Amino acid sequence: MKMLPTVISNLFSKPATRNYPFEVREPFEHARGELVNDIDRCIFCGMCQRKCPSLCITVSKEGTTGTWTLDSFSCIGCGICVDNCPVSCLKQQPNHRPVTAVRGDIVLTGKLPEKPAKKTEKAPAQ
Repeated sequence: MKMLPTVISNLFSKPATRNYPFEVREPFEHARGELVNDIDRCIFCGMCQRKCPSLCITVSKEGTTGTWTLDSFSCIGCGICVDNCPVSCLKQQPNHRPVTAVRGDIVLTGKLPEKPAKKTEKAPAQ
């Protein structure tokens, strides 16, 4: 008998959950979400790979191209890679990837930056 008021109030109130993916909630203001790499600015230094606690990022260099790979199912969205990127090419958008049943990696390929020319010391003019 003590639960009767609770049962009746829940019976006539709207549900506490949403019918996701048909009703999508707006993300919170400072929410961390999808990891995005601006591959044109990336220098393929591997700092994000070394700092990632879940080991979901792989960076490789081959010749004049570099490959950046993200296993989105392993990513915990902590943002440590974003904080440690020396050129700030990584960022987190507040939205999340759509629901999927197929596991797949995100593979981005870009051109390695040109190495600066070595400076040669000139003899002082006399």
